[in-house]
Amino acid sequence: MRIVVAEDLYLLRDGMVRLLEAYGHQVVATATTGPETLEALLTHHPDVAVVDVRMPPTQSDEGLQAALAARRAHPGLPILILSQYVEQLYARELLADGSGGIGYFLKDSVFDADQFNDALERVAAGGTAMDPTVIAKLLSNGPSTRRLDHLTDREHQVLTLMAEGLSNQAIAQRLFLSEGAISKYTTSLFTKLDITTSDHTNRRVLAVLTYLNNP
Repeated sequence: MRIVVAEDLYLLRDGMVRLLEAYGHQVVATATTGPETLEALLTHHPDVAVVDVRMPPTQSDEGLQAALAARRAHPGLPILILSQYVEQLYARELLADGSGGIGYFLKDSVFDADQFNDALERVAAGGTAMDPTVIAKLLSNGPSTRRLDHLTDREHQVLTLMAEGLSNQAIAQRLFLSEGAISKYTTSLFTKLDITTSDHTNRRVLAVLTYLNNP
């Protein structure tokens, strides 16, 4: 894959570049500031980009804003956001257009090379990849919306794993169920969350967004 890496910390940036190249990917550009990130994304239109949230010049959310601006210019541009902390707002903003191709990982997770590469591949394919630690943190804050109260315990388990970005096959393996059973659970939870098929949105992304939103 052709990848843009936007990270202002040299050691982490260099480490990610080496890691990605070791997996056979091509890093077409790196960036260290918000403006550089936006320029790199618009110029190279990569298969996927890894973007830090907090970047110069103000170390607030320049990376996130650059990613959102690039996706407005190129809808569905695959972006994997890295953050030092769990910020529910960031996850909601990234998923808001419902088009997929989005990931949100904590920086510590980069050190699990296989998990990181798997997340990049899922995002590049138009799926979602949410750090399990992020999901666990959000779960600890209680149910996201009243609509989730209508889900069974099993449907809630499926939705939690869906939020991580797992496919039906992967969810089936994790829960020791058949893929057919998982398909039935996903259909049921889509119905309960009033999520319908659309050419312009990804139902799994909308389900995750419902999961993340506040009441």
